[in-house]
Amino acid sequence: MPGSYYILVVEDDRAIARGLEVGLEREGFSVALAGSGEAALERMRAQHIDLILLDARLPNMSGFDVCRQLRAEGKRQPILMVTARDEELDKVLGLELGADDYIVKPFSLRELVSRIRAALRRAYGDLALGTTGDEIRFDDVVIDTARLTVQRNGQTVFLTPTEFKLLRYLACNPRQVFTRPALIEAAWGYDGDVGDDRTVDVHIRHLREKLETDPANPRHIVTVRGVGYRFEIAKP
Repeated sequence: MPGSYYILVVEDDRAIARGLEVGLEREGFSVALAGSGEAALERMRAQHIDLILLDARLPNMSGFDVCRQLRAEGKRQPILMVTARDEELDKVLGLELGADDYIVKPFSLRELVSRIRAALRRAYGDLALGTTGDEIRFDDVVIDTARLTVQRNGQTVFLTPTEFKLLRYLACNPRQVFTRPALIEAAWGYDGDVGDDRTVDVHIRHLREKLETDPANPRHIVTVRGVGYRFEIAKP
């Protein structure tokens, strides 16, 4: 992956933070550290950051609060949430608040780097290069695959890089049914497993809420019961 990406590690345990800093710098990344949620917000406002590695369980201001605030401020950088083992609520809550992905403690440096590189590719790699410039239209929605924008009724719709790539993948393959693991591999950049199903479901719900006229009865981002999802350009 060309260039040196700047990663903000938000971790209150100094020893863990330092270990992550050393390991990631050996992999060619530039690293900034923040020991609290408040410090993380200050860093994000003061300097350019490409990706945030954010511990969910921080003192005072939690990682969830940081994630919520960053998205409210319009920050689109990928957020990789660090959660505790078997804390399903943490995983889902992080995704609900706008995190792109999560990684569960304890994790290896190899796994972490793989997740980080996948997130960076989604945000700045093949996604940032765009495609042929075609527009995909349905109802009052226009997806511009070159400018990487989505508009609904003439108004720009905010999507995270992961949401955009998932939408683009589905919309560019209309009426084709995809399993959740297939969508994980296509949009997240690594093989999915049963534990990742909820990740896809949360992002699909976000897309429906932002783009469907009636999110509870979607016309375009359709569930195929027992299999996965498909995209319909138009339905009678």
